[in-house]
Amino acid sequence: MSRKPVVAANWKMHGDQAASGALAREVAAQCGDGRVEVIVCPPACYLRLVAEALAGSACVPGGQDISEVVGSGAHTGDISGAMLADCGAGHAIVGHSERRATRGEDDARVAAKFIAAQEAGLIPILCVGETLEERDGERTEAVLGRQLEAVIDAAGIAAFTNALIAYEPVWAIGTGRTASPEQAEAAHAFLRATLRGADATIADSVRILYGGSVKPDNAASLFAQPDVDGGLIGGASLKAADFTAIVRAAGGHD
Repeated sequence: MSRKPVVAANWKMHGDQAASGALAREVAAQCGDGRVEVIVCPPACYLRLVAEALAGSACVPGGQDISEVVGSGAHTGDISGAMLADCGAGHAIVGHSERRATRGEDDARVAAKFIAAQEAGLIPILCVGETLEERDGERTEAVLGRQLEAVIDAAGIAAFTNALIAYEPVWAIGTGRTASPEQAEAAHAFLRATLRGADATIADSVRILYGGSVKPDNAASLFAQPDVDGGLIGGASLKAADFTAIVRAAGGHD
């Protein structure tokens, strides 16, 4: 990969204070040499704790979600970008497939969250991806194009100079089906081509992560693809040894 690799941990709704602190400290010790950009996204209530555990390493904390509302107000349960930043976050995941599917987040809301993250000084990690039905219906490129272009239209292509993209093949997560490195590369190449239609320089610099059940045994083959710049890691990020192996694979370690 010519672009600096990135591996982001999405802990989802797992852990407690003790476990989160311990895992973050181990990640900092094992993955914090700066060769790979490492982002750790814990549950929001543990963000400050994780930020403190990562301090002094090259690993940085991030939020799993963000409110599309900029500023403060009567928005019960929402967490603003400013709040995430105040707790130490440098990034925020937007449009994760689970939130699109179970929280009804559409393209317009995802685009608004992307913009809100940048207005708070955070780097958004924009998630896009197709379902099993969409894959089998040969609508992968139509879905990915729609999701990405919604953000380009709302935020402008220049916004992607300070953003990451994560491709999540929803059809390959928990379905028993696996995306091959070639399938991952095809989707990433399409996303980069879509960006290139707006600005070739930005397209070549944007880092696109793969988020489809990356494990230590498949990480190297996925990261060897020319348009795969790292991974958004779910379950495997909850085990320090597995996550460290994935980070090492991204950095080109044996």
